[in-house]
Formats: sequence, C-alpha cells, structure tokens
Amino acid sequence: MSNAPLPRRLPRFQPLDVLLLLALAVGGAYLAHRVRAVLDYHWNWGLIGEYLVRYDPQSARWVPNLLLQGLFTTIRLSVWSMVLASVVGTVMGLWRVSASLFKRLIGTSYVGIVRNLPPLVWVFLFYYFVSDQIMPLLGADDLVRGLSSPYLNLLSIVLAPPAQMSAFVSAVITLGLYEGAYITEIVRAGVESIERGQWEASYSIGLSWWQQMRHVILPQALQRILPPLAGQFISVIKDSAIVSVISISELTFQGLQLMASTYITFEIWITIGAMYGFLTLGCSLALAKLERSMRH
Repeated sequence: MSNAPLPRRLPRFQPLDVLLLLALAVGGAYLAHRVRAVLDYHWNWGLIGEYLVRYDPQSARWVPNLLLQGLFTTIRLSVWSMVLASVVGTVMGLWRVSASLFKRLIGTSYVGIVRNLPPLVWVFLFYYFVSDQIMPLLGADDLVRGLSSPYLNLLSIVLAPPAQMSAFVSAVITLGLYEGAYITEIVRAGVESIERGQWEASYSIGLSWWQQMRHVILPQALQRILPPLAGQFISVIKDSAIVSVISISELTFQGLQLMASTYITFEIWITIGAMYGFLTLGCSLALAKLERSMRH
C-alpha cells in the first residue's frame, strides 16, 4: 500500500460564499452612498495615488511617498519587534519551565508585570526612559551622526532615519518586550504539552536538560507553538500602530498627518486598512505554508 500523502483539496466556492460576497458589495455601496448623501462627503480617490508614489525630478524616477514610506516603516518596526519578542519570549518561556526556582520567578514576574499594564503606558515609559536617558548616556545619537553617508543610508533602510533613531529603538523595545510576554506563555504551554514519556525517555539515555530541550522537546513543541505564534506575529503588526503617539512615521501616523492636511478621511483610512490587511494576510499565509511544510 502506498504511503504517499493525499493531494490537498482546494476549497471551492459555495452558493453561500457568493451570497456573502454580494451582501458585502451591496453593503459597501450603500455605505458609500450614505456617506455622500448624509455627510455631504465628496469622494476623491485620485489623491490617494499621489500619496503612495511621487515623481522625483532629481533622480528622474518614481519614489515612495508618505503612505508607502509609512508602510515600510511599519514593516521594519514589526520585523525587529518580532525578532526581539521571539528571543525574549523563548528565553522566558524556557525559564518558566526551568528546574531553577530563580528563573521561574523571573519568568513569572516578567509575564505578570508586562501583561497587566496597558501597552500605551509602556510606550511612554520606554520612550521617555530610553530616548531621554539611555541613548544619550550611551552616546548613540553622536555615534549615528558621525557615520558616513553610505552607512547612514543603510541604517535608514534597515532601521530608521537618524533623526528618528532613538524613538524607533524605544518603540522596538516596547513592542518586543510587550509581545514577548505573550510569546513566553505560548512557549511555556507548548513545552508543557509534550508528553512526560518524552522527557523520561530522553533522560534515560543520558541527555542533559538543555540537550533534551534542543533535540527532543523543542522540535515537537514547535509544531504546536507555530499556530498561536502566527497569531501573535500578526498582533505585532497591528499593535505597531500604537507607537504613532510618539511621532514615529509609521502607517497610522502618516494617515493622521494626511487626514489633518487633506480632509479626505475615508479614502485615507480605507487605504491604510487595506495596507494593514495586506501585511497581516501575507504573514498569515507565509506562516501557514511553513506550518504545512513542517508537518511533512
């Protein structure tokens, strides 16, 4: 008998799906009509393209404008926050199941403190502490300003423009530590879900605790951790909007600035919503593909 996996059947549209799509289209058209009729709002989608890209006469090419610049900043902010959150969450999650009482207390205290304060409070705490105290103390701003032009350009692409570096770093730390508390619990639950027999079998062949984790427990736990971890990564993208309060020019901040200057409210926020949807959907599909590949 062949052990080849059965081909995955693609979902097909059902009559109910068509009805739901029609209902959404009718609802959207009715909402647009009510906005125009009741609020006397004049739709102007033509301006949105101007704020996505613009023509730069000096370089003689099209370059990203405010909305795309905000999107790229959101991507950079989310990626670095995900990296920090994953590292912190993995370490603290392993400490939460450690045999050391001291490590368990640190992990438990970290989760309890971070998760019981609103993220906006953490944003301001780290912004005023990291930007105003730590960065000047380390001389980070002087170091950045002393870099040559090629390194400054690279730093602007990878992280943020030099003028926003302190605020960007504090935002990454805030989001990374906040989301890391939730990843800590995901890692802890994944490790604790592995059957006791796996621990006993690996211990019986002389593996140390770290060797048990590395070679036996974590490879199995990762398959169980990945689905909730994907949801947490998507939360990082959505939660990044909160750092607009410290004037980081990410997508939400750029939307607020454009809305205040152009008054094309609905077009801007519908476009921004679509951009966030593109990011979260892309992240979800990529992680779903990774999850399927790990199963085989």
